[in-house]
Order: sequence, then C-alpha cells, then structure tokens
Amino acid sequence: MHSGDRPSGTLLFLTQVYVPDPTSVGQHMAGAAREMVRRGYRVVCLTSARGYDDPSRVYPSREVLDGVEVRRLPFTSFGKQSLARRLLGAVSFVLQAAWHGLFTRNLSGVVFSTSPPICSLAALCVKLFRRVPILFWVMDVNPDQAVSIGWADEKALSVRLFDGLNRLALRASDRIVPLDRFMAERLDSKVPCTAKQTVLPPWPHDAHSAPSAREDNPFRSEHGLGDRFVVMYSGNAGPTSPITALLEAARAMRAEPAVEFVFIGGGIGMEEVHHAIATEELPNVRALPYQPLECLPNSLAAADLHAVTMIDAAVGINHPCKVYGAMAAARPVLFIGPTDCHVTDLLEGASFGWRVGHDDPDALLATLRHAAGLEGSELARMGEAGRHLIEERLSEALLTDRFATLVEWMCGAASSTPSVAPGDSRTSPTAESSEAGYGRGGLRRGA
Repeated sequence: MHSGDRPSGTLLFLTQVYVPDPTSVGQHMAGAAREMVRRGYRVVCLTSARGYDDPSRVYPSREVLDGVEVRRLPFTSFGKQSLARRLLGAVSFVLQAAWHGLFTRNLSGVVFSTSPPICSLAALCVKLFRRVPILFWVMDVNPDQAVSIGWADEKALSVRLFDGLNRLALRASDRIVPLDRFMAERLDSKVPCTAKQTVLPPWPHDAHSAPSAREDNPFRSEHGLGDRFVVMYSGNAGPTSPITALLEAARAMRAEPAVEFVFIGGGIGMEEVHHAIATEELPNVRALPYQPLECLPNSLAAADLHAVTMIDAAVGINHPCKVYGAMAAARPVLFIGPTDCHVTDLLEGASFGWRVGHDDPDALLATLRHAAGLEGSELARMGEAGRHLIEERLSEALLTDRFATLVEWMCGAASSTPSVAPGDSRTSPTAESSEAGYGRGGLRRGA
C-alpha cells in the first residue's frame, strides 16, 4: 500500500482476552489486528488487564504490540471459578468498552467476538451512537453451549434474554464471520443472515515454523519421552471437549509401556486427569500446564498422535480449533466425536487421521493400538497430508488476508472482491462458504 493510499480511520477491536494471554480467541484477534495494522490502519484493542484463566496474572495497562495499541481495562477478569465471577467481569468489560468506544477518535469500524459472550452489547452501543459498521466474529454460540451441556434450561428467562441479544447482534452486524458451515447454519436459523455471512475457519498459530523431527525434539528430551509412542491432548478440556474417553483408554493400556498419554492444558477435564494420577497407578499418563506460546511448536510436534474431542451436541456451537495445531505440526489426528462436523469434513478431504465415537471404547482402543503399530513413514505421510492442507488452504497468511479484506470492505475501504488462494475463483465477501473455497469436505473438491 502506497502512502497516498494509507487508510485514515481507526479500527476498534473488543475482546476480553488478548496476547500474551494463551487463550485462543485472543491469539486470533491479535492475528487479525496485526494484519489491519500492516494494511495501514490505526488499531486500538480494548481487553482485560488480567489473565482469563489466571486472574493473578497482570498485564500492562497500555502497550503497543506489533503496532496495535492495546488498552487493558481494570476489573474485567475475576477468573472462571464461578458463573458470578465470569458475569461480573463480563459486565465490567462491556461497560468500559462501550464508554471508550464512544470517544475513540476517527472511528471507522468495530470488530468484536464472543469473549465475553455479551461483548455484542458494547459493539451495539458504539454502532448506535457513532454510526459505524460492526463485524461479529462468532467464535462460539451461547447460550446454546450452556443449554447443550445441561448448565441452563432453554426455557429459562436468562437464556431467552441472552438469545434475544444474539439475535439483535446478528440483525445489527454489518458482517458476520462464523467458523464453519455448521455454525453458519445455526446462526441463520436464529436470524436469516446468510447474505451477511462469510465462513472463515480460524488459523493455526506458528504454522510457518517447520515441525521439529521426532528424534531432535527438545520437548521430548526435556520430559524424558524417549522412544515411546506419545498420544497427546493439548488445550482446554472443557465440557464440550471431554477427555474422559481418552483417559479411560489410558487406564486400559496402563500395562503397555510403549504408549504414553500426555495431557497438556487446563479446564475441568484436566482436573479429572490430575485426580486420576494422584489416586491411581497410571505410569503411562502425565499432565502438564499450558505451554508458553513460543514453546507450542515443539510441544505439539512432540506427539506421535494428537487427540481432538468434541461432543455431538456442540456441532454448530463450538469449533474444534485444536485440530489445526496438530495439522500444522504435521502429526496425525485421532478425533473422538460426531460423524458429521467440521473435523470429519476435513478428514474427508484429506486422510490425516481417524474418527471414533465417545461411546465406543473398543473402537478407540483398537484405533490407538493400530496407530501405535504403524511404521514411522506412514505416520509421517498422514501428518504431512494435514500440514499440506494447512499450507494450501488454511494458513494464517491466507485467512488473515481474507478476514482483513472483509473488514476493509465493510468500512468501505476496499472493493467487494477479497483476496483468495491461488486456484480459487474470485468471490465477493457475501459469498457462502462453498463459493469461497469451503465445501462439505471443508474445502472445494479437487483442491
């Protein structure tokens, strides 16, 4: 972009989490914000001053990260120990974000997501008073998630009010970005909004780094994994991504020392793992905390097989982001989840793993033993198939380019034609996912 073409507007990003916090939403917001800065925009990000999982972690109130002006708001994160704490932090964030948004100079548009879930209130307030377009980046769908796991009754007044807010946000948003076709269908069932939607999956982090070889991996050396076949679960283990079935498989294989189960991350599922390690004799199981962002490439590449989980009821509500890290690390994937979802779409398009159901422990054990018995060359071939898919269609460079063009188009600073990957036909931002390169198999056939 030449200096004469430099945009003069300011973009406001609203998210309760942002880097260096390890939460995935914050990392993806940071990637999009960096791309907008690269294109010449002034980007201001309003986020929390404390860590989301760990509120004892305090970040600078103001700093510039990769050109993004990060302003961290106080009293907006009190941890996840209770719903009351989450709600208090969310309300505080929304009120402060709305106030700052009303006075942000030269505002051109707002990008907001679902962290906190009521973040749309701040965006709607800014749109009402500043008359600027807003883009709704839907990372998950609530209160649908709470209802799907039995935490809330769909007939409850709070659920109906929350759902009403979502419908209002969908109607008011100028652009809507769901993460997969299932999520797009769910949103459209709430409010007809297909014409405003563009399906874009989230990108893997550090996918540009070449995965370290198994024998040279410093993470394997540091943790003494040796030559064992490592089955890894890395990330949050929440109610919609349970690890109970995988832990049960580890129990059944405790007498098979050649296979090691490594659980990395947090969430209620990790509490189950820690309890099992403390109370049972499980020499083949270990639990580790979230790894620093700079260590992720090595920790992910330390696995021989990555496990990704999802409950059936979460289809269209949550997006299984963990699959991309495994693919970027060029490691095969074992998906424990439903037969029809985004991961099975990807597996159908490229053979880089297996799928089994949560309710089929025999199939899970058979698949684990089959994978552990494969030649290293076959595992490498499967891993490379997944990484090739990332490089060709799901890379950070490609997807941030598409996302940024949507933002520019929304703000009137670009034509209606977003950049696309080589080999794709050029499409407008109003194109449905199948026209933008994402068909039922996750990608257009023949890609």
